[in-house]
Amino acid sequence: MRLGTAFALVAAAAGFIWQRASHWMDDPPALSRPLDPAFVRLTPLETATLPLAARFDMPLGSEHGALTYNARGFRIERHLGDDLNGIGGGNSDLGDPVCAAGAGRVIYAGVPGVDWGNMILIAHRLPDGDELGPVVQTVYAHLASMNVRTGQDVRRGEVIGTVGTAKSAPLAHLHFEVRTGPYVNPGQGYADTALNRVSPEKFIQARRGAEAISLNPAPQNDRDGKRLFEGR
Repeated sequence: MRLGTAFALVAAAAGFIWQRASHWMDDPPALSRPLDPAFVRLTPLETATLPLAARFDMPLGSEHGALTYNARGFRIERHLGDDLNGIGGGNSDLGDPVCAAGAGRVIYAGVPGVDWGNMILIAHRLPDGDELGPVVQTVYAHLASMNVRTGQDVRRGEVIGTVGTAKSAPLAHLHFEVRTGPYVNPGQGYADTALNRVSPEKFIQARRGAEAISLNPAPQNDRDGKRLFEGR
């Protein structure tokens, strides 16, 4: 009798464990799920090993942003970045090359939401003594395509993607941000305060190294008619 009871208890316990295990495989407990990106940050070692960005240029058009205009600037209607467009208007800049504003490392390349579309975050190590240092991030959103992957080091002026659209951006443009700090978080494009964003235009103006007459080569066409960019 006692042996039978013990066997029944063991069987019941085994059945319960199996049921819970099956449930966890279908719906893992919270601790096994990916962390909220709001709580992900670069470690001190990752920050120290970032490529040094001694100079920054505009990510669209020439190093100075020639042949582009800022359709919606920083903090206009709660906007947390600059919306950069080609001077042709409409979707004339769709597919135009987007370049890394400075040397750095890709810390995010993906689609955080339909409003953002394709997004790339690049972390840059600033020179010692820079008031915004030691690390800033540049953000490139609404991309039609991405040419880089997470963890990849990029040079200033390297083509990282192309201008595109997203649900919140019916006309093609580049949403470009500059953020301070080590937090890796796609975040939001509008807020009542500036959060950890700074004016992209002012940031690049203060750290630009291109000569006044410096211009990028004009986009060229490959054999398939797609626009190419010669870099900087």
